[in-house]
Amino acid sequence: MAAPRTVVVAVNPMASFGHRRDVGPLVVKRLRDAGNTVVDVGEANIELLRRETIRAVDGGADALIVVGGDGMVNLGANIVAQTDVPLGVVPTGTGNDVAAGLGMPTDDPSAAIAQLLDALDRPPRVIDAARVRHGDLSTWFVGVLSAGFDATVNERANLMTRPRGRSRYVLALLRELATLKPIPYVVTVDGASVGTEALLISVANNGSLGGGMRIVPHAELDDGLLDLFVVLPMSRLSFLRVFPKVFSGTHTELPVVSFRRATTVTLDAPGAVAYADGERIGPLPVEVSIVPGALRVLV
Repeated sequence: MAAPRTVVVAVNPMASFGHRRDVGPLVVKRLRDAGNTVVDVGEANIELLRRETIRAVDGGADALIVVGGDGMVNLGANIVAQTDVPLGVVPTGTGNDVAAGLGMPTDDPSAAIAQLLDALDRPPRVIDAARVRHGDLSTWFVGVLSAGFDATVNERANLMTRPRGRSRYVLALLRELATLKPIPYVVTVDGASVGTEALLISVANNGSLGGGMRIVPHAELDDGLLDLFVVLPMSRLSFLRVFPKVFSGTHTELPVVSFRRATTVTLDAPGAVAYADGERIGPLPVEVSIVPGALRVLV
């Protein structure tokens, strides 16, 4: 076994209201029982948590472990991307798509903790991360950036407290379906621009979002590329027929969807907003670039 480490553990403050509120303390206990020095960061809101986690990592850390969903992975990535500090995740969130993409068990916290303890004794896996520029700001994400109907659904789902998991996104989608209409985009892929109307556009590093919607099932976290996913205009009825195929990944051959690999994608459209890892980025335009090997992860 390796020498004891200093491990920072950041727990989603919303977890205290959920059915997995005991997972954070269990992670801390298991790490300490294994001989590690643990800095337990738990704050009342996400901004305080972000600030205190940055302070703890800057104070010296051999690893950062986040307890929560994709939003917590996003928080962690924005702290340790392009550093030597590896990121671990114990998935307890609504979506957990990044954890699933990393091969972590998403419905068994005890098994996830056991995997994490094992991973601490192994070299971290190196994966890509994406950098999104919006105005004067720059933000990292690991999973998927959405900038169409899917982002609108994400915005509604974030305002809902029930149900949990995939069903929350499905319910949000059905409620937003009444306003479904094409959005006129200007899409620039590796320097070449084209105007297109689309219902949904995503820029993916990981394969899924929304708790298992496999929008780009062939996406890889370490291929040095982004995957641009576009859904062309169709009727509401057609959309309802296509949508279930996203969960099985069998939509990829449909003529209304397209995929393209790229290293940089810029999206612009009036009135559209972007979400990445389920977190609001802001109005378009945004520029997304892949940064190969930007993140070290404990898996």
